[in-house]
Amino acid sequence: MTHVASTIWFVICVGYLLILTLHQLRFHWWLIFSLSGQSVIVIFVLISLYLFALFRGVGGAQHIPVEHPFTSTRSYMGFYVAAPLLGGLAGVAGMIGENIHQFTLGVALGTLGTTFCVWVILDPAASLIETLLPTSRQHRTARLARAEAERALLREKRDGLLAEAVAREEQEYERWRQILQPQAERLAALLTGDTADSTLAEQEAADIGARAWQLGGLSCMRQLRDMTVAIVNDRKDRTDTDYVSCWWDGIGDWRRPSLE
Repeated sequence: MTHVASTIWFVICVGYLLILTLHQLRFHWWLIFSLSGQSVIVIFVLISLYLFALFRGVGGAQHIPVEHPFTSTRSYMGFYVAAPLLGGLAGVAGMIGENIHQFTLGVALGTLGTTFCVWVILDPAASLIETLLPTSRQHRTARLARAEAERALLREKRDGLLAEAVAREEQEYERWRQILQPQAERLAALLTGDTADSTLAEQEAADIGARAWQLGGLSCMRQLRDMTVAIVNDRKDRTDTDYVSCWWDGIGDWRRPSLE
């Protein structure tokens, strides 16, 4: 609730200063804001306040009490959030007895100045000093070491899982190789024999491809084709091995582009 009230109050004060600046520059409020003189200063201050407040809000949630014994306390966070209200109260106290114009200007400037000092100067300086404390540095070093050890453990587990997956895949391929060897030799014989263009050869090759699909899917079919191509090449036969892609087209997920 304090944060909402401080934000609303800060916006009101900044809006008042903007309107006052426009009036002093003799611009109507609906005209484009001048980018010279006081306008540049006001815009720069507003952008700085917004960015520092934003980063402080994001970083504040990540503050570790052991490393930030002061800025992570509830008292300091309350002071940080209430900075615009405290600045306004200071402006009220300092401008008592002045006319209404000077009073409102003093309150607005007090709010803006206090907020700027707390958010832009005091808070970063306090956080920097905290990081230089021996206890904070020791805790940060230990925390980073633990984080690195955890990352190393995760990498080790990931590498172990990957190695197990590769080993299982190699074992599966070896099992397929032993089962598919006779079928690869038969396919090679169909490719290099006189019956390569016959309907009987096509039907037998399709049956072999279907059994490979049932055994291990598309990967198994690819391995069988690679084994067949290797056998044909070992025999130094120039037979077109793309017959296999034609014979198997439509079996499971097998398509001719899969061979390219």
